[in-house]
Amino acid sequence: MQRFLPLIIVVALFAIFLQMMTDGDRNPNEIKSVMVGKPVPTFTLPAVVDGEGELSDDFLKSGRPMLVNFFASWCVPCRAEHENLMKLANEHGITIVGIAYKDRHADALAFLDELGNPFRRTALDRDGRLAIDFGVTGVPETFVIDGNGMITYRHWGPL
Repeated sequence: MQRFLPLIIVVALFAIFLQMMTDGDRNPNEIKSVMVGKPVPTFTLPAVVDGEGELSDDFLKSGRPMLVNFFASWCVPCRAEHENLMKLANEHGITIVGIAYKDRHADALAFLDELGNPFRRTALDRDGRLAIDFGVTGVPETFVIDGNGMITYRHWGPL
């Protein structure tokens, strides 16, 4: 039996690696979200756009599904996905809430002024606390929220 132990170990490792390589629906760099199936965290954040007022978790429990997109003015992939967000909002009527992650107010506002604003509401998560509560691993990251404020899906990376 001891003679076959190295062979058994090699075959087992081969099987594990084969399983990992053929699991085509998963990105090996993506960290699974533990927030899917849970309610949105409780929060209140200041607005980026003047006149919007503070954004709180109550807005995400308004009875209609929406997207929550974490972005930053300094994020190159965020800039790349922005046109798709504009199309979702303007051509398809999707409600999108933008959360400026670890950004400065003036920079986030300039980003939206330059590229357009697809967001129904935009808030500033200066210290990244809300992103931590949502389980964000990096920007951009987008969450689908149902009408009751439950997180139903998370998309990692640009849309």
